[in-house]
Amino acid sequence: MLDKIFDVIVPKETKIKIKHGKRKKVRERIFPGYVLVEMIVTDDSWYVVRNTPNVTGFIGTGVIPTPLSPEEIEHIQKRIGVKEPQFKIDVKAGDPVKVTDGPFKGQEGKVQNVDEVHGKVKILISVFGRETPVELDFLQIKKL
Repeated sequence: MLDKIFDVIVPKETKIKIKHGKRKKVRERIFPGYVLVEMIVTDDSWYVVRNTPNVTGFIGTGVIPTPLSPEEIEHIQKRIGVKEPQFKIDVKAGDPVKVTDGPFKGQEGKVQNVDEVHGKVKILISVFGRETPVELDFLQIKKL
């Protein structure tokens, strides 16, 4: 079936997670439970895919699957092809935030500055009645 089924992809992307105070890069599925198949739909190729073990269903109406548009495929390929995860920091200087991880968990503070290149945020937290600057990873805070 190599002339009818060209490619099978399980789309995954790299994300940054913090566990026990340390950053880790983790490969996560973009669409859990889904596999993308590039193929020419004929009776023979459709039979092979449909009768593959653990395949339970398909996206589409009726008995033939719905193909993805070229724009959707291009978007998925861009997400798969990204080697370094991008930092998406949605806070700016002056925003109130709450610390969600680390030694200052539960504390609230105000963003002093943002380092988008390294994914770090410097916030001011009240410690013993004084404003103290603390540098945290952007994954350790939540915007209020």
